[in-house]
Amino acid sequence: MRTHFIFLSILLCLNALAQRKPNVILIYADDLGYGDLSCYGAEKIKTPNIDKLASTGLRLTNGHATSATCTPSRYALMTGVYPWRKKGTSILPGDAALIVPTDRTTLPKVFKQAGYKTAVIGKWHLGLGETLEKDWNKEIKPGPNETGFDYAFIFPATADRVPTVFMQDHQVVALDHNDPIAVDYKKKIGDDPTGESHPELLKMKSSPGQGHNNTIVNGIGRIGYMAGGHLARWVDEEISYTFLDQASHFIEANKKDPFFLFFATTEPHVPRMPATVFKGKSGLGPRGDAILQLDWTVGEIMKRLEAAGIADNTLLIFTSDNGPVLDDGYQDDAVALLQGHTPWGPLRGGKYSAFEAGTRMPFIINWPKKIKPGVSDALVSQIDFLRSFSTMLSGRIPDMDASDSENMLNAFLGKDKRGRASLVVQGGALALLHGDWKYISPSEGAAYSKLVGIETGNLRRPQLYNLRDDIAEQHNLADQYPERVKEMEALLEKIKLENTHNAQLR
Repeated sequence: MRTHFIFLSILLCLNALAQRKPNVILIYADDLGYGDLSCYGAEKIKTPNIDKLASTGLRLTNGHATSATCTPSRYALMTGVYPWRKKGTSILPGDAALIVPTDRTTLPKVFKQAGYKTAVIGKWHLGLGETLEKDWNKEIKPGPNETGFDYAFIFPATADRVPTVFMQDHQVVALDHNDPIAVDYKKKIGDDPTGESHPELLKMKSSPGQGHNNTIVNGIGRIGYMAGGHLARWVDEEISYTFLDQASHFIEANKKDPFFLFFATTEPHVPRMPATVFKGKSGLGPRGDAILQLDWTVGEIMKRLEAAGIADNTLLIFTSDNGPVLDDGYQDDAVALLQGHTPWGPLRGGKYSAFEAGTRMPFIINWPKKIKPGVSDALVSQIDFLRSFSTMLSGRIPDMDASDSENMLNAFLGKDKRGRASLVVQGGALALLHGDWKYISPSEGAAYSKLVGIETGNLRRPQLYNLRDDIAEQHNLADQYPERVKEMEALLEKIKLENTHNAQLR
């Protein structure tokens, strides 16, 4: 009897020790702007669940993605390496090969090494397999599992690209071998109608010149051509429910052990097709409705944590991969129905831009056990999650890995109000944040993208802004402070040369 009691006590103690490690959930929105949430100043749309997360946690006002587009931001998040150091990290097609190295430290591997269960659920867009040519009717490796996730339930790229299927670990979900899947990004394949040839079949028209007029799936023209796999194809209005269901099951199954969940939502990325219950609810069109659905989803995750009894010991991060874009491939009246809403908030630019709205993100960290509610202006980046969590979990990162990630744990916990000394961000051009100053390097690209209606930040001469006095980047001070420009230029060049060799080995 006494032996049994001692054994039980030991088990209880071991379980308690395990639960001292916090669960970590990273909710990663897609194309959400700094001004899209009411906790960041939005007045035309209300996001009560995310607002609650912010009011009971730490709301960062100077938190950044590394890039103003999705694939490079996700690459940096996973690897701790600036994406501009490696070729092939720009926006990927749906049939791209995996770009995350499988033999290096990644964010999920940091958690696995500390005994966590790990999962990615949602958008992936980091490539699959070893080559462009792949058989979608068989196992596809390497993928998320090989980069450190125990479980993966994803779609391969983005919702506007084929193949429009879910994948569980290495295989397409609901695969029918009597209706094999084929994908081609160069030429039409199969008998499915396209948006170009049959626009009368579309329930959402494509914008001219943006390529969203290939194979029609669920009444929406996509980028790329797809044949077969009709049973496996998703219904856009059900995507968020499907991902939420998967996340809920993972939380419930792992509530007794520490876990890391990378929950990559699709809102408000195009095509914006929220569930029927949210359609027309915002008064701002499909984009606003998608944001309300995103807020509801966050609320549901919070409820699941409460129901499982693990909310207090769960570190929950909410942020976005890049800034907002309105007209990005489909005619859904996102511009016409703004009603005074400003997705970029007080910032300039948006997705694809080197200006602040391209990379300065909503950035909320909530951990009831450790983080006091508040607001922080500390300069931090998503690239720092890898080294910061490694520090929190007493891990070790090999010298050649995560070379651009910095330990910002104290800033993420609200104990350090300064954060990074400097940060390089990537829009059309590279930009350097250092103290109150921002330097945007000269670029030959167009200053304005007519295709999406966004200022890119490109200019053939240097740009210098004091963000403390001019967060909207309206006054280029480069001519007034030539010495400051030289200092910033030299610092950027120094950072570009650092770790270059290690990046080329990846």
